[in-house]
Amino acid sequence: MKFLLSLLIFSISLTINAQDLKSPSEFLGYELGTQFTRHHRVVDYYEYLAKTESTRVQLENYGETNEGRPLFLAYISSSENIKNLDNIQQEHLKNTEGQGNPTTAIVWMSYNVHGNESVSTEASMKTVYELLTNKSEYLKNTVVIIDPCMNPDGRERYVNWYYQFKNSPNTVDPNSKEHHEPWLNGRANHYMFDLNRDWAWLTQAESQQRIKLYNKWLPHVHVDFHEQGVDNPYYFAPAAEPFHEVITDFQREFQTTVGKNHAKYFDANGWFYFTKEVFDLLYPSYGDTYPTYNGSIGMTYEQGGSGRAGLAVTTSLGDTLTLKDRVLHHHTTGLSTLEIASQNALQLNQEFKKFYQPKNYKYKSYVLNGNPDKLTALTKLLEQHEIEYGWATGKTAKGLNYSTGKNSPIKTSKNTLVIGTDQKKSTLVKVLFEPSTKLSDSLTYDITAWSLPYAYGLEAVASETKVNASLDANKTASPVPENSNINKETYAFIAEWNSFSDAQFLAELLNNNIKIRHAKKPFGLDGKQYERGSLIITKADNKSNPDFLSTLSAVATKHAKKLKATLTGFVDDGKDFGSDSVQPLKQVKVALLSGKPTSTLNFGEIWHFFEQQLQYPVTILDTDYFKNINLSEYDILILPDGNNYTKFFSTRRMDELKDWINDGGKLIALGGALKALSKEDKFKLKPKETDKDSIALVPIYDHNERDQIRNEITGAIFKTKVDHTHPLAYGYADSYFSLKLGGAAYNYLDKGTVVYLDSESTTPAAGFAGSEAQDKIGETLVFGVEEYGNGQLIYFVDNPLFRGFWENGKLFFANALFMVD
Repeated sequence: MKFLLSLLIFSISLTINAQDLKSPSEFLGYELGTQFTRHHRVVDYYEYLAKTESTRVQLENYGETNEGRPLFLAYISSSENIKNLDNIQQEHLKNTEGQGNPTTAIVWMSYNVHGNESVSTEASMKTVYELLTNKSEYLKNTVVIIDPCMNPDGRERYVNWYYQFKNSPNTVDPNSKEHHEPWLNGRANHYMFDLNRDWAWLTQAESQQRIKLYNKWLPHVHVDFHEQGVDNPYYFAPAAEPFHEVITDFQREFQTTVGKNHAKYFDANGWFYFTKEVFDLLYPSYGDTYPTYNGSIGMTYEQGGSGRAGLAVTTSLGDTLTLKDRVLHHHTTGLSTLEIASQNALQLNQEFKKFYQPKNYKYKSYVLNGNPDKLTALTKLLEQHEIEYGWATGKTAKGLNYSTGKNSPIKTSKNTLVIGTDQKKSTLVKVLFEPSTKLSDSLTYDITAWSLPYAYGLEAVASETKVNASLDANKTASPVPENSNINKETYAFIAEWNSFSDAQFLAELLNNNIKIRHAKKPFGLDGKQYERGSLIITKADNKSNPDFLSTLSAVATKHAKKLKATLTGFVDDGKDFGSDSVQPLKQVKVALLSGKPTSTLNFGEIWHFFEQQLQYPVTILDTDYFKNINLSEYDILILPDGNNYTKFFSTRRMDELKDWINDGGKLIALGGALKALSKEDKFKLKPKETDKDSIALVPIYDHNERDQIRNEITGAIFKTKVDHTHPLAYGYADSYFSLKLGGAAYNYLDKGTVVYLDSESTTPAAGFAGSEAQDKIGETLVFGVEEYGNGQLIYFVDNPLFRGFWENGKLFFANALFMVD
């Protein structure tokens, strides 16, 4: 009786506490869904919950954004589970080693990865309140991890803009300004990166900080809450084909189980929804696929609305979609997910353990040789994902050669990187390194190729046998050199030029006013050969700099650069250091165009490249006031990818641009910007003409997308040819694997065709390209330089900086900045 009485008193006290707990509406002072909640107030509410319900809610700060906003997680569970949270976590992780017998389900729910898909943060508050009050039974065997806002900078950009321009009261008329975001929209983060495509590449601060905690939990279920177009019904699991072949039967089946539970609630309310369409499970860097490849049930939920919807908007059917509607829908699927997870906690644990059992994948080892800087860059990414790697102990390995597509041996050494699939992260390793991904369906939502050996420019084989390697955690491909030879007796110092790390080294030297020359021809000195682009730093050039040697030493150490000291400028072969073939490098002043018609994503890639990767100054110019800019103040102007540049470049503006180039300016153009330039008669860049008779017509009514896709390239990798004697290609070999995102095709330049596809290289090395598209890109330009008067136009048909992860393209962009003159 005493026990029952105590239990009754405890239950009553919980009920009273739950009744006393303030709802989001009560705490914020307005009904949830009638306003957008600013980020600091979202933080306030979660802090209130953690303080008021400290036995059931814990917060953990995992970092901050580029603009200084906090990133945090909320852990919600029963009092007993929260008290035992560390033990639950450790017991769960034992499952990845085939040990332990956990019974608790771990569900991670991520909200607002796209800033202007702003309803989900609001829904997170409603969901956590409901869990602590009316749905607390889910918490008995479930730990819920909530990230209320993955992209605070983007969310605040959207919310601030919306409140600046919304009507008072808000209007549902979709033509009103409050339903039309400006160019700098809220979807992306500070650097205009799409964080939902950065889970695998970890280029952004938010992703880098989040992954540390994600790897400490590896949840059973991960849900990514999104929004889509205003007129779209709600989307939830199961996902569309293609499913990557590594996805297990259970992962597929559980998606259907969850989806049917959602449908039960949506059907009861008469809400429209769809499944199995559009959003597939292939590209590894999404918030559904990356968790899936780590053993989770990864799912995307999409509510209609996004930045167009505001607080309420009229749809094309004449219905009114409100923020309150959107909150309720996300809230419903969130709770439905937790209901199913709680009901299936034991099975989730059993299947999670099975996922991490040893796999018998075709390729047992991935073996990579190449530039030490590139290997170091790759190992840093592997470490962030907690992927094990080692260094070869044998002399050779045999496997499928990534460059030739044929089986062949590769010489190995102590500096050969080996990544095996006999490890905990074996599935993720297979997905990130497989030479070519198997496609169950060619219609996909994103790129179809991303293999890291191509992205990092490394020689590689995929071996069907295990390659022995030593797991030396302290070894790095680029050890920090001593450079004890940096002294005042030296005539000059020589540094190689063959990686992006070399470009970072150069940029910091220029930022410190160190004067540098580069070799335009190969040369030999003291028994060593140096290639085009090699950096030459002379004492004579820097005689007026009293800190020259100390600065050079510090920068070389920071970037792990081994400098060759020489007492003479008289070379053994090639051109001496005083020759016209050894030219000074300029500290160039760079401008980057922003605003319409540029692509926010490509603008962001370039902006991030300068500030966070190269760390070299760049001036942002906006198209709104571009006509008032004196271009003669800049050495370089960069035009990002974009649409409708033709309209932007009026006749007068194009004439001014031509005059600036003619006087010595350097224009760097990417993607869609080339279309406008190709229409200018005086420029040599021209689109490749297509034989219209060869293009088959497709049915207009109910036409098949599979007919249209014959003309598409959905993010495929092609082996291109390279003129490595050209300054744009310094540091490269005679081939380069380029990620092609579409079928844009331009003829070779008369002079300056640097990277190109010939008639025999139109079949992708990896990924999907339609038959018509393959025919079109034969004998076309990839990267090139056109001389125009005293200046140059540099054309990047493909994007060498794609999403910040295509490591091997970055040196091309650095060459465009510094080497092409």
